[in-house]
Amino acid sequence: MIKYPFLDLKRLTAPLAAELKEACDRVIDSGRYLHGPETASLEHEIAALCSRRHCVAVSNGLDALRLIIKGYKALGILHDGDEVIVAANTYIASLLAITDAGLTPVPVEPDIRTMNLDPAMIGQAVTSKTRAIMEVHLYGTPARHSEIARVAKLHNLLIIEDNAQAIGASEHDMPTGGMGDAAAFSFYPTKNVGALGDAGAVTTNDTALADTIRALANYGSDRRYHNIYNGYNCRMDEIQAAMLRVRLRHMGEDKINRQLAAATYERCISHKDITKPAIIDGTDQVWHQYVVRCSNRDALQKYLAENGVGTDIHYATPPHMQPCYSGMKHSPLPLTERLAAEVLSLPIAHTSKREAEEISEIINNFRL
Repeated sequence: MIKYPFLDLKRLTAPLAAELKEACDRVIDSGRYLHGPETASLEHEIAALCSRRHCVAVSNGLDALRLIIKGYKALGILHDGDEVIVAANTYIASLLAITDAGLTPVPVEPDIRTMNLDPAMIGQAVTSKTRAIMEVHLYGTPARHSEIARVAKLHNLLIIEDNAQAIGASEHDMPTGGMGDAAAFSFYPTKNVGALGDAGAVTTNDTALADTIRALANYGSDRRYHNIYNGYNCRMDEIQAAMLRVRLRHMGEDKINRQLAAATYERCISHKDITKPAIIDGTDQVWHQYVVRCSNRDALQKYLAENGVGTDIHYATPPHMQPCYSGMKHSPLPLTERLAAEVLSLPIAHTSKREAEEISEIINNFRL
């Protein structure tokens, strides 16, 4: 029996139920279910959170990434065959957006300490075809943007943020989603700010890009029945926007709870064979996942399950080893493959200080 579930969305949502139902009723009573005031307000609130001029609410996180790249293509800034450097250990959505747009992903090893893209590796991967870096803020820890930005400036590269897992995080007081040229957000229900369905967003200071993405997401139209692009149907509906506005108001509380649980794990886990995630100076980490590493990960996961602790693996198979990318050319990625064999995510989303202490004690009693 699992005493400490990895993620219980019902438990996570229950304290907000009355507000969520009120928001839903407000939309139902309005008679406006797309392109309404809830979406406009959410866009304004996310743009302000990220210190960006523009936010475009869209259907999901993958579409947000796809629309950024296709927006740059529509503007003539990116082209078929251009290369995009991306962390090799990211979730596959990062690469799917690149290949879907006809561009070439170049997976690069992460920093073993942060598990984010290693800035020192980027320069070695740049070629005459490189046009962008996709900066993924994995597990709620900001990528080393200040260092990545120096490399990008040296080679005149765009920075596209995959901010699916780090809303509310920052590096040196600069918010994720407000670091690069454009940023994609996912509001999948399991995220720190989750919809009650699927949703996403794009932020940018580039007015031309924002206008292009808004048009592409609405059948390619800049006004009714006037289609300037071969577009898509990637809109966020009003009910999800209303749900997200509620979740956004409580983001700070959720962040504090996660940070308290992470601090408890950091203090209490003392097993010599368990590597805890790094606490990065100068960053505000939001702990979308609390990911430990163990050379005997599968045995640890089995042991924890037997002792009532739910866990998950993010991610057991890196993108370059997935069947759909079997023909992709890439440099050797031994660190990425090692991480895939070692990482294990502990409960964090609704874990109290006491629960984190109890889980830590169970971990400390693990025997290889």
